[in-house]
Amino acid sequence: MNSANILLVARREMAQILKMRSFWLTLLILPVALALGPLLGETLADTDPTRVTVVDRSGAGAANALEARFTADETRYLLRELSRYAQRYDLQGADRAAPWTQRDRWYTPQDLAAFEASGGIEAALAKIETVRPDGVPRFEIPNHDYRFAPPPPALLSAQGDAFAAAARGLFADDPDDTNPEIIVIIPEAYPADGKIGIYSADDVRGSFISTLQEVLTADLRTRLLAEDGVTGERATLVQTIAPTITIDSPPPGGGAREVLLVRSAVPIALSYILMMSLILSGSWMLQGSVEERSNKLIESLLACISPEELMYGKLLGGLVVGLMMLSVWVGCAGVAAYATQGAIADMIRPALEPISSPGIIVAITFFFLAGYIMVSAIFVAIGSMADSMSEAQGFMMPVLFAILLPITFLLQAVIAGNDGIMVQIFTWVPLWTPFAVLARLGSGIEAWELVGSGVVLGLAIVVELVLVGRLFRASLLATGQKPTLAKVMQRLRRTPDAG
Repeated sequence: MNSANILLVARREMAQILKMRSFWLTLLILPVALALGPLLGETLADTDPTRVTVVDRSGAGAANALEARFTADETRYLLRELSRYAQRYDLQGADRAAPWTQRDRWYTPQDLAAFEASGGIEAALAKIETVRPDGVPRFEIPNHDYRFAPPPPALLSAQGDAFAAAARGLFADDPDDTNPEIIVIIPEAYPADGKIGIYSADDVRGSFISTLQEVLTADLRTRLLAEDGVTGERATLVQTIAPTITIDSPPPGGGAREVLLVRSAVPIALSYILMMSLILSGSWMLQGSVEERSNKLIESLLACISPEELMYGKLLGGLVVGLMMLSVWVGCAGVAAYATQGAIADMIRPALEPISSPGIIVAITFFFLAGYIMVSAIFVAIGSMADSMSEAQGFMMPVLFAILLPITFLLQAVIAGNDGIMVQIFTWVPLWTPFAVLARLGSGIEAWELVGSGVVLGLAIVVELVLVGRLFRASLLATGQKPTLAKVMQRLRRTPDAG
């Protein structure tokens, strides 16, 4: 075979694919998604807190207790997020005595009071700024879930059905989005009358109802204890006393489940990329081959080059196009990880660490290229037999099902941490070996499995190229002949000289 002819066919194949609009649209999908993802996330996120008003006709202070409880819960959540942020970026030196630099604890009311007394989130962020290195993103303050507001005048004097009508009227007539979305009414006879009413413009979260019930239940119990002779202060202590709880949990991203997901993110993504790029480039190669056969260009090509040179040129051209797509996508992911800040960068950076060793990089490169050759050769064989795109798609469907369905189950099993018999089988079946090995690199695969499956895959590719070469040579000029299974098997048994 003449290598110059192979390169000439490869360049022609690449030029043909690069002229397709679908190629450029596909190439730009990931860069556009990485660029627009954070913007769309911020745009679509519901950042406005739910507006709540409490009409407390009992005068017992239940409204203030309810608002204080929700405020405490949100402050406690803020402290947990701030603590994880300080730990993730090693910023505890900002104030080692502050509760938000002390991880693995449940924040008590005393912690919340100390946090507010020290200046709250504004003071904490000011201290963090003194030690935050360049490149570390600023802490994003979580949005409040609820915002309490005084009752509108329309609700203060309304009673019974009139109150319900007034509440529904506020929900219906709210052009400026300022009216309450949840209205809680505490009856005048409370606590003797314990029926609490809730009116809402939409479904009420279960967490809101459970917190409301918990606060009012504690209030009722405190009053009952006081009636039985327990002083108000003592009754409050009985309701609020709780043990000090310490929590021993992994650092952010350090949990067993989180570690598995982080380590597997890039290998599984590579499996998906290999699968998608094979489907796309395979369809492009098929389209080019069908056009050559329908336009009678095959005869002209075979007058200048051999069938084997044509086949290897097509494989090489498709492989280069696939690597171009991979390079652009990986480059964009690298820019998103190291040249930007935000959730995407924080996700990609730790995911790249497990695959940064030279051995893993070599394994990824080998199995990615081998997988491309393994599946692309099947598409080249289909292209040599099909006289139209509809016929080619008929051949492609069973091939795609044979590849996609098992791979889907495989990736789900790897994500779930399942390393059972099916995953082992996929690792050693050459058609699925590249996807299985790439997906398992993050969760862990034995060195002997890596080498052994690579050797089996390499031998399978050699055998495949010999058989596909026979089929390719025998099918190129057989236009108008429907390739039955018997004819395909006959062509596979022929030697190249017998074509």
